[in-house]
Amino acid sequence: MQAVILAAGRGKRMKNLTDEVPKPMLKLKGKPILEHKINMLPKEIDEIIFVIGYCGDYIIRHFKRYFGGRKIVYVYQDKINGTGGALHLARSVLRDKFLVIMGDDLYHKKDLKRMLKHNLAILGHEVEDTSKFGIIKTNRKGYMVDVIEKPKKSKDKLANTAVYMLNKKFFDYDLVPIGGGEFGLPQTLAKMSSKYNIAVEKATEWHSIGSPDDLKLAEKVLYKFL
Repeated sequence: MQAVILAAGRGKRMKNLTDEVPKPMLKLKGKPILEHKINMLPKEIDEIIFVIGYCGDYIIRHFKRYFGGRKIVYVYQDKINGTGGALHLARSVLRDKFLVIMGDDLYHKKDLKRMLKHNLAILGHEVEDTSKFGIIKTNRKGYMVDVIEKPKKSKDKLANTAVYMLNKKFFDYDLVPIGGGEFGLPQTLAKMSSKYNIAVEKATEWHSIGSPDDLKLAEKVLYKFL
């Protein structure tokens, strides 16, 4: 099975830490974030597609064409146009169903494993303050129907962790523009809910790395994800 890891951005909030390396290659406990992420992938994943952009050669030099017994494929994203746009670049190398994760957040291996049992799914993490996250909206049966960006009040409390189980039917749908020339992956996935059931899995652990402070905290909580 394949996994797509979106790792094209610089991570501007990291300031000078990403002057020469992409954010996913910043180190935790002496290893790049991406290396930890690969170790979190279920054993069923035998091929990884990296979508790279800023300082992408840095990623290629580290992981080459095989890493940890897994084949590595690289796709270049010259224009940063959102997660939906990034995934579309990998369309030609994808087969059947595939896992999609971000290049900088930390996920628990058991959570990723549970995602593999679905054809279409999204991973959420329960939060108190919904105004800081994209919140997964569900129907009465618990299936995803939308992602609402940073609602001030919401009865739904699962934040989108940007982990998706998808299949190639995703590419039958026009990408949803979300502003600034970007196209959203979860917003496009939500369009599929009118025809398909999109399962919602609840994460046991999730740590988003968006700032230098998040990186420092990741050093302290990394043990939870190993």
